[in-house]
Amino acid sequence: MDWDDVRVFLAVAREGSMRAAGRSIGLSQPTIARRLAAFEATFGGPALFDRLPEGLRLNAAGEQLVPEAESVEDAVLTLERRRAAASPVLSGTVRVSTGECAAGFLARCLSGSTTTALPTGITLELVDSRQTANLARREADMALRHEPPESGDFYISKAGTFACAVYRRRGADTDAWVTYTDEQAHYAPARWVQRQIEETGKPVALRASSMLMHLEAIRAGTGRGVLPCYVGDGHPLLERLTPPIPEIAAEYWIIVHRDLRRSACVRAVIDWLKALFAEQRDVLAGSVL
Repeated sequence: MDWDDVRVFLAVAREGSMRAAGRSIGLSQPTIARRLAAFEATFGGPALFDRLPEGLRLNAAGEQLVPEAESVEDAVLTLERRRAAASPVLSGTVRVSTGECAAGFLARCLSGSTTTALPTGITLELVDSRQTANLARREADMALRHEPPESGDFYISKAGTFACAVYRRRGADTDAWVTYTDEQAHYAPARWVQRQIEETGKPVALRASSMLMHLEAIRAGTGRGVLPCYVGDGHPLLERLTPPIPEIAAEYWIIVHRDLRRSACVRAVIDWLKALFAEQRDVLAGSVL
């Protein structure tokens, strides 16, 4: 039995369709179909999935195989993580899962404008994701998140804090707000802005789902809104209207599976992140104008 066939079986079981499974593990739909057929043929009995108009659903025969398939997956992934950790080569790609704000900060700091440099043999791959990447399955090598996980075999270290404040286009006379969508109303900046709207009665000019959309709208003079200080303070067209707002400051934590922490490349990126956050502490805190 091929490990890749087991991986495909589990991906389809989790995602409920070949297309979604292909996206999750980076294979084409024809490859997923071929490997799933090979896996089912191994057992020589009935199909393991019911083919429904809305997708694939594990049947009783398939459900019985999931625990054993997951045991195989755990063993193989443990070997892969430890093999990667054993390599002394300081070269390769390190995939970091994080949100838009932190990803933008890391991307701008790769330019050489800081004194902290990433080793030249390492390529950083930034994945903008608010979902917790499955570090055990190597969906990412590390994550940079607002909160550390409550459980799991992880190395966790606090990286630093991003201050946020209110900005508008320099000289613009607008009291309207740029804020997040209703689906994102639970975000701390969205809750803070909503309180300002309720207290002042000022209108909402735009609801948008990403920080880049907010930045472009504020830069154009559409309204005022909350931005990370590292973004707003360095923009020539923006002016800050408030001091940093403590209740919406965003903490970030470095999270790495303990097996991978020993990898030379991953260790180098951890060290780079720590040094970078320390070097840029005042910029992130909004203390540099």
